[in-house]
Amino acid sequence: MPQTLKPSALEPENVVRVISLASPVDGNRLEAGSRELARLGYRIKLDEAGTLARDGFFAGPAADRVAALKEALTEADSRAIFCTRGGYGSNYLLDGLSVALAAPKILLGYSDLTSLQIFLWQKFRWVTFYGPMVASGFDRGEGVAEGYDRESFNHAVSETRHGWVIDLKGTETLVPGKVDGTLLGGCLTLIETTLGTAWELDTHGSILVLEDRGMKPWQVDRAFMHLKQAGKLRGVSGVLLGDFPECEAHPGSESVLDVARRILGTMGFPVVWGAPIGHTPRPMLTLPLGVRARLKADETSRLEILEPACRA
Repeated sequence: MPQTLKPSALEPENVVRVISLASPVDGNRLEAGSRELARLGYRIKLDEAGTLARDGFFAGPAADRVAALKEALTEADSRAIFCTRGGYGSNYLLDGLSVALAAPKILLGYSDLTSLQIFLWQKFRWVTFYGPMVASGFDRGEGVAEGYDRESFNHAVSETRHGWVIDLKGTETLVPGKVDGTLLGGCLTLIETTLGTAWELDTHGSILVLEDRGMKPWQVDRAFMHLKQAGKLRGVSGVLLGDFPECEAHPGSESVLDVARRILGTMGFPVVWGAPIGHTPRPMLTLPLGVRARLKADETSRLEILEPACRA
């Protein structure tokens, strides 16, 4: 197993590179998120024309987005890369992408950025960060609806000596237990689309994070069964599920919670439902992906991060 590569911690006055790698971003939300990052003490670096670019469903042509990513990964003055938003198109950047010679940086995003985060883990063992984006979380502010959770964000990007505990607020334990594993996963749809690629997610020994939005319960059922039949739930230590907003069931039919209980609840590992991760109407937690963690699934479920995600 290659050595896990951790980025340098983020400190006040460090430069954060802001880039758009998926769908086009709204300028007002980008400005609001940039103001929030400045309030937190970071210096923002962005190419306004490139960051606000629009090419149909994408934030500019794939070649331009790849170039922006490579520049952000290799430039000397920025300490972290924060994505503006998700949407669609990050997977277009992966063919032929190589960062083997680049030192790891903090890469923060969720949703469609799952594709890039899995790629960086599978190919180079980079620790990345599943959490708020500039125009999808930071723009709303800390501790508010559709905003971000500042405590988990600060721990994730700045702690270099110890682990920490994340309170999984408002969750329901479907299967109790306590397990250790490597924290991996992200957006369910994007995890599923790695199957059959050269960067297919290896879930063995993981605490697997699964979340998404706007799926019908039968679509979530299909995705869970696909992962199960592809062997991706075999050897998993535990599963942490998100809110799955906008996934309401038709009257009289199963909900996503029902589907999770029926499929995942019989697999023999702890399962926690309803954490404010990724797509959530609540303040979004930041999770470091690729670090050792412990999931405690009981009446007060929590996630213990057992090692720092960054180096000094």
